[in-house]
Amino acid sequence: MSANVNIKVNSVITGNGENPHGYESQRAGANNRAPSDEEQEDLHVYSGNIMLPQTDSEDDDDFAISNDADAPLIRGPGRDDCDCINTRTIFGLMGFFGFAVVYAMRVNLSVAIVAMVNQTAIPQENNSSIVLDDTCPIEIKPNKTTPSTGGDFAWDEATQGLVLGSFFYGYVLTQIPGGRMAELIGGKLIYGYGVLITAIFTLLTPIAAYWDLPMLILVRVLEGMGEGVTYPAMHVMLAHWIPPNERNKFAAVVYAGSNIGTVISMPLAGWLCSLEFGGGWPLAFYVFGILGIVWFAFWMYLVYDKPSMHPRINPNEREYIERCTGLMEKISEPKIPRGTLSCSEDENEDNYQIDMSSNDNTSTPSIPWRSIMTSVPLWAILITQCGQSWAFYTQLTELPTYMNNILHFEIQSNAVLNSIPYLTSWLAGIACSAVADWMLERRYISTLSSYKFWNSIASIIPSLGLIGVGYVGCSWQWVTFMLAGVGAFAGAIYPGNQMNHISLSPSYAGTMYGITNSAANICGFLAPYVIGLIINHNNTMLQWRKVFWLAGGLNIAGNFIYLIFASADEQSWSRPGNQQRATREVRGRELRINNEITT
Repeated sequence: MSANVNIKVNSVITGNGENPHGYESQRAGANNRAPSDEEQEDLHVYSGNIMLPQTDSEDDDDFAISNDADAPLIRGPGRDDCDCINTRTIFGLMGFFGFAVVYAMRVNLSVAIVAMVNQTAIPQENNSSIVLDDTCPIEIKPNKTTPSTGGDFAWDEATQGLVLGSFFYGYVLTQIPGGRMAELIGGKLIYGYGVLITAIFTLLTPIAAYWDLPMLILVRVLEGMGEGVTYPAMHVMLAHWIPPNERNKFAAVVYAGSNIGTVISMPLAGWLCSLEFGGGWPLAFYVFGILGIVWFAFWMYLVYDKPSMHPRINPNEREYIERCTGLMEKISEPKIPRGTLSCSEDENEDNYQIDMSSNDNTSTPSIPWRSIMTSVPLWAILITQCGQSWAFYTQLTELPTYMNNILHFEIQSNAVLNSIPYLTSWLAGIACSAVADWMLERRYISTLSSYKFWNSIASIIPSLGLIGVGYVGCSWQWVTFMLAGVGAFAGAIYPGNQMNHISLSPSYAGTMYGITNSAANICGFLAPYVIGLIINHNNTMLQWRKVFWLAGGLNIAGNFIYLIFASADEQSWSRPGNQQRATREVRGRELRINNEITT
């Protein structure tokens, strides 16, 4: 059916065709014409549940409609009627491994720099007010091998902070362009080439380090530019590929690749740095760079921008995805009964308009930049992400240095223990997302309340744990316990603010994620630099406590702002074809006019 038909449902029709409530089902085309017989057959309403337009399939079980308000509306293609791996699962696995690879390439320097720097060659400040013995004795560590101090480079703490943070100078530059390019030309190429560019410059890192310091910084900046497009590009692809009722769990699995990449790369990089072959630490860059290139080849063959472009997708799965991701648009009335639509996020209002038009845009809409940049809910996301990012990058880039210089962990033990929070974050992220979706499907909590609840868990508890690391002293058991807790509760970020962009605007989710992630990752170079200034020539536990307090305080403050100003409502400027509907009053007038015409 090629006609564009707007469907407004305000009736409940029983299975025998009766309408006990006396309501009507109304259809209005572009000219408010009566629907044809063919169009009438495309909509069925049973027991308060809507079955979306049926296909020409002869299989009566393609879409089963449940009479149970608590059961999913659609149990059909793309869910559980196929024993094979569905296409969006393959897409999810490739996205997962892509993030694992890019994070491995991002964090390997945090471990390798311990082996790269000659600690004994760094001049120490001669100041009588400094407590020089405020570190842990080496002998209490689980591995009592004296840490190596004979690296190739005499970089002080400020220089190390500059090197570690240089990646993020490039990373923040490509967030917004990456999101917009993914919206315009598709996320497949943007995400794939982002990983490839990151891999190439990872391979060049050892050469640049031996060349000179400015060259190393330049290579890390370029590496960050490559990786910067990956997150906004994936956000665009998730909007196309994943139905809203699956999005929390699916996104948690895909983005958890970053945690798994960190869990694997930190111990592996630590082991590679301890080898004598090839100089040790350069191997940490060569191994992960090669893995990135291999991944790119598989990605280009297996993944496509949209279900409609995939040549090997099951037609039933494609139909299911496109119905659930591209056909539902909120309106202000009427109310549809509980359990009616499961192919949608549980919002504050359960009002929908089914748009039968094509899911593919024939023209490229302009971005409402002013509306986006003045959106208070978007700023709430941005601020809380900045606080979370400061705490995250304190842990990611600086904690290995703390554990080496203060706790005196040998490099391999250092890497293993630093990977623990990312393992617990991965496991907890999937569990929290599953619980969040379960609560939403059963209407135990609204989408906005869900965002705020999980975001608070992901901000407050990890902040307290990070601060606690500075007060547990030299007990590696307590340090391990605190870090595991930090990672576990930080995993709640996935059902927290991470999907909030798509709720505000599915059409511009990539651009908005680029904006917030770009701002948040400014902390990626600010945090190491500020920490370097705090610690410089004064590497004591007292100074590190200041570092942890700063990270925890910013994280908690950002969450407070989010609790006040966050929203889960789709914004009035979200839909390119409906930007003229700036207010609910306008939409209400249109609905009343339609009612008068049809009656």
